[in-house]
Amino acid sequence: MDYIMDYIYNAWDWFLHLPWVDIGIAVVIFLLFFVFRKLFTTYIFKIIMRFAKKSPTDLFTNLLVAFEKPIRFFIGILGIYLAILYLPIPREDLGVIHTIYRSVISICIGWGLFNYVSASSTIYDRISRKIEDGADSMLIPFLSKLLRFIIVALTITVIAYEWNYDINGFIAGLGLGGLAFALAAQDTLSNFFGGVIIVTERPFKNGDWIQTPTVEGIVEDISFRSTKVRTFEDSLVTVPNRTLAHEAITNWSEMDKRLISFTIGVEYKTSREKLERVVQRIEDMLYNDEDIDKELIIVRLDELAASSYDIFLYFFTKTTAWVEWYNVKQQMILEVIRILEEEDVQVAFPSRSLYMEKNAAPFKEALGERPLSDDAAKSKIDTES
Repeated sequence: MDYIMDYIYNAWDWFLHLPWVDIGIAVVIFLLFFVFRKLFTTYIFKIIMRFAKKSPTDLFTNLLVAFEKPIRFFIGILGIYLAILYLPIPREDLGVIHTIYRSVISICIGWGLFNYVSASSTIYDRISRKIEDGADSMLIPFLSKLLRFIIVALTITVIAYEWNYDINGFIAGLGLGGLAFALAAQDTLSNFFGGVIIVTERPFKNGDWIQTPTVEGIVEDISFRSTKVRTFEDSLVTVPNRTLAHEAITNWSEMDKRLISFTIGVEYKTSREKLERVVQRIEDMLYNDEDIDKELIIVRLDELAASSYDIFLYFFTKTTAWVEWYNVKQQMILEVIRILEEEDVQVAFPSRSLYMEKNAAPFKEALGERPLSDDAAKSKIDTES
């Protein structure tokens, strides 16, 4: 019983000798910051946002929105930190408190930047306009992911430095770990760097019609690992980025005009005058058509083929849309057929002519054979047949 009474007496004595003035000041500081945090959330932030929206750019507004929650969190931490400084804490223990406070500041800055990079499109629009007019739907997601990764990595590095962690050893460890990881995940890294090559060189973007030795279709999505292509059969093909990075890529969406080229074979009995007329009429028809690009039109007698005169046509349509291009091509073929019909020129079919010599005696004598009479020669031919 005496032991319990001594313990209570000592605790009461310790309680009476506490620095109540410092504790009171600390509590007041904490309450003031708590009230200010409430005022900031309810009134001050809204007033600042109202003035920020009047600025000519959205940069300041986007920054305020991104840093709203980190600032509210930091105000509360700042109140606790200043309140603790007024408490009778040994000086050797304050070092840990200072380190925690600086770490919280680093976290708040990284948190705000992470929010800004994730939600704001201003920075991407500026970068994209320097590369090409307008924002690129492929470049923006890639930059967003890359910047967020860099922000997280830098925040962790700064916090580790605040706690006196050996950054050099950490980086060296990352190097050894990265080497082991690279050996174990060669395919994944190959696809990642293939995606980097695709984004930086920009051979295509979402919505483009591409053709490679592997796939042909419309690009739907580009990620770090693969590219998704919707084929013309309406199937979805996922191609690893390392495959696309090492293949020749034809981007048909970059066409300003679209080629039509074919050859017409007409019969050998066609006269030279008719050939010249047909070639000239087809060329005039193409030059007068509004759907045909006038920069390059070639209509020429190409060659003397095995069974026809070949007329070569080479020209471009103004439209690059697939269905419209086919409509124009059909119309041009029908116009060519009309011209051939009007000029009474027949399209040639593959054929072979066989010429028979009526009197083969001179050839037989040249070969040292005894000439046959016409009746005998005819009988021999019928027999061989």
